[in-house]
Amino acid sequence: MKRKGKIFLGVTAIIGFILVVIGNQTIEAQGGNDSSFPGAQDLAKIGAVLQGEDILLNEWSFYAREQISGMKSVQEVQEYAEVLQQKFPDWSWKVTNTSQKWEVTAISPTSIYHNEKLQIMATHTKQPVQAYIIYSVSGEEWSKRSETFFTTVQFKNRLFDIFQGNPTIFSCMKGVVGDKIEQALPITVRNLLSVFHADEIEALKEETFMSVSAQSPMVTGSIENQKDNMNLQIGIRSEGLGTKTTIVVGTPIITIEY
Repeated sequence: MKRKGKIFLGVTAIIGFILVVIGNQTIEAQGGNDSSFPGAQDLAKIGAVLQGEDILLNEWSFYAREQISGMKSVQEVQEYAEVLQQKFPDWSWKVTNTSQKWEVTAISPTSIYHNEKLQIMATHTKQPVQAYIIYSVSGEEWSKRSETFFTTVQFKNRLFDIFQGNPTIFSCMKGVVGDKIEQALPITVRNLLSVFHADEIEALKEETFMSVSAQSPMVTGSIENQKDNMNLQIGIRSEGLGTKTTIVVGTPIITIEY
């Protein structure tokens, strides 16, 4: 059972990631505290809910992606990347070029609070060229300092500098509950669905593992053409009686494996 659940979550995360990167799935975001970039504050909402449930957060990620429009060649994408490099001169830039794609990765200066990464990639195999830009922020401990970063002018300027329009956004958090869980996993899931005011859409339920897809009005993302506008995933794993229980919450899907 344990192995089956772990495989399911891994496949779910990988499939979701592939759908985003190749552009076969369109994700819309509506509403949100920042009207220019809907969904940018969902991570803080998830953090507030989980901390309110006494869940110790130990990993989080913010991921934004956009297809770069109007590019006719890889050279134009490279020129676009050079413009961004001028905007982030203190970041570490690395270029990778294969027969399939050209890619540049930029890493922000080291910070004890979070890590920022920027990726720009373009295919060699299609005309006109398909190009994507990805910006991610990740960290371990979720603190007031982490939350505040997503409300700063610096963060908003990052998004305006990097993206042409409204990027698709994923927010995900992982945490643990105590050394002992005093209630069954289905009860824990029902409680989380309740605090997110979410309606369950579908679920995989096993003895030590559960993965639930739901719809919540508290978060802004949604996956087009999915049943009932799914925009929230909850994954819970228990290693057994008397051990810690791991909880992962993501919108619109989970992007952290466990």
